[in-house]
Amino acid sequence: MFRQVLAPVLCLSLAIGAGGCQEPASDPPPPESTASPETQAIVFGDISSEPIETISEAQPFADYLAAHLGEFGIGRGEVKVAPDMETMAQWLKTGEVDLYSDSPYPALIVSEESGAKPMLRRWKDGIAQYHTVIFARGDRGLQSLDDLNGKTIAFEENFSTSAYLLPLGYLRRAGYQAVEIESADATIPPDRIGYIFTGDDENSIQWVISGKVAAGAIDSATFERIPEATRAQLTILAETETVPRHMILMTPQMDSQRQEAIAEILVKMDENPEGKSILEGFDQTSQFDRLPGQDPLSPIRELYQQIQKP
Repeated sequence: MFRQVLAPVLCLSLAIGAGGCQEPASDPPPPESTASPETQAIVFGDISSEPIETISEAQPFADYLAAHLGEFGIGRGEVKVAPDMETMAQWLKTGEVDLYSDSPYPALIVSEESGAKPMLRRWKDGIAQYHTVIFARGDRGLQSLDDLNGKTIAFEENFSTSAYLLPLGYLRRAGYQAVEIESADATIPPDRIGYIFTGDDENSIQWVISGKVAAGAIDSATFERIPEATRAQLTILAETETVPRHMILMTPQMDSQRQEAIAEILVKMDENPEGKSILEGFDQTSQFDRLPGQDPLSPIRELYQQIQKP
């Protein structure tokens, strides 16, 4: 929400017949109509375990927005970093944060808990959309997902869109019984696929190459960055549906006029040198555009329902 700090005014009655309240002669507050725009802010929110780095990277983006929202009395940009999705949802719900960007899975959770709706697609790292690649070493004799029964697949972390929600939802929807395991050495029943978290896509790739796990699941852009000679020795077992790379959500406390004004600023941001330069420093964002479809979170919601099944 656009926040405004207003100084309280204390009005004291003087003698009878003074004709109303009079302000003290010294240090009178400025009239509300001339309040400094610096008392209002547009607040961008993010979720990170490294708040200093996140704020440093996002502050120019928030400042750019503020500089183009003068008609709404906005004079500065702020960045607030939440430790988790629950906190971000609360900030959006109350209007403490105006807009927030994330990949579809956390965006869904935050949207459901806050009422914030996705407005735009963010081309993070220059990518508009992506999907998940499930792969294995070519010399392991694995040719399809059926061959993963009794074996283990590596995921990144349990809030990743491309390395958790997409592959696990895909497996569950296809009828496979995927269960979390704590150790790569765990024995997996022949009618189950075990999954384990590695903490990083690079770890997942290495675990597959070293034979620690039978397969891995990573986003398509990361898969394409694997050196060609190594990639040629891998077998793709499946590829999931494609989803937006990142989404922009706006607080439900903000009126539609301001939401649309912000959307227009962001969509046109890559059309001028200043905006383009700021985007490049903002996780290599190349542009923003309108999200396709009436409910862009619908396929994510369906996959989320899949991973909630026992």
